[in-house]
Amino acid sequence: MKATIYDVAREAGVSIATVSNAINGKGKISHKRRQEILHIMERLDYHPSVIASALTGKRTYTIGLLIPDISNPFFAEIARAVEDYGHEMGYSVIICSTDNQIERIERYVLLLEQKSVDGIIIGTGIEDTDSIERLLKKKVPIAMIARELPSAAVNTVVVDDFAGGEMAARHLLKQGHQTFAVLAESYKVSSSRERIRGFKQALVESKFELADSAIMICDYTLEDAKQKAVMLLQSDSPPSALFCCNDILAVGALQAAKESGIRIPEQLALVSFDNTILSRVTDPPLTSVAQPMEHMGRRVVEMIIEELKEPDVVRQRIVLQPELIVRASSVR
Repeated sequence: MKATIYDVAREAGVSIATVSNAINGKGKISHKRRQEILHIMERLDYHPSVIASALTGKRTYTIGLLIPDISNPFFAEIARAVEDYGHEMGYSVIICSTDNQIERIERYVLLLEQKSVDGIIIGTGIEDTDSIERLLKKKVPIAMIARELPSAAVNTVVVDDFAGGEMAARHLLKQGHQTFAVLAESYKVSSSRERIRGFKQALVESKFELADSAIMICDYTLEDAKQKAVMLLQSDSPPSALFCCNDILAVGALQAAKESGIRIPEQLALVSFDNTILSRVTDPPLTSVAQPMEHMGRRVVEMIIEELKEPDVVRQRIVLQPELIVRASSVR
């Protein structure tokens, strides 16, 4: 027989009203007590009606997460962090892979609206902000992660991409390199722009320049990164140091170098960005600018929950600091 709210109340030794308050985040219930009630609900397999909750204006305890591609290790780790902390706080997470396609983004936003999610976390590029403005008018909390949305006043969690680019350049300069190149995502992506800008700035400060022809824009696939890296390595003036704006691009460059008979790091130094699991399993392991992915995921969920509790809370832009993790791909 299907469990009811009465079964949960009896098992927890509380009133039905207390169970309802625990579900809806209301009343003076301690975090520990609420977790106990939620665990009893899970054990009894009791599921309050999400549709009924939505129709009565109550929370559905679901959060939407838009990311470019779940197969990308960086966003997979972000999604896991969001899901883990969301679950800890009693929320389910609906993960949507957009492939950075405007049509898919709009379709997913509409889907999440229809499901009456309590908030939406966006880690994908947004060009058309009409749907975002519509959600904000409906008082749906929105938070950006690893992406910026300057045109809208929303909570944002990012890493200092400019500082990360500087770290990569200074490390390569310290190794004695004088010729440089970059593999990057589209300039439409704010993180990519800032990483290149920081990299170039550090070079300028050391009296070096990065020519436009030395910056290759990639389609964010390993195959395209490999092709673009081959173009750089077989050019008339190949670089001795290559900065890749994420780990996937770096793996493509690593394959290109090996197939071209170029030894790493003796003939080509590689520095990546993100520090996902990819950076640790390549041969050689990749020097990478680490993003605090677990902390980013946790903090962005906290922002959504804070805004649910206090709709008029001041929205924040939190910038976390990266860290350079040095491995064998860049040290002679």
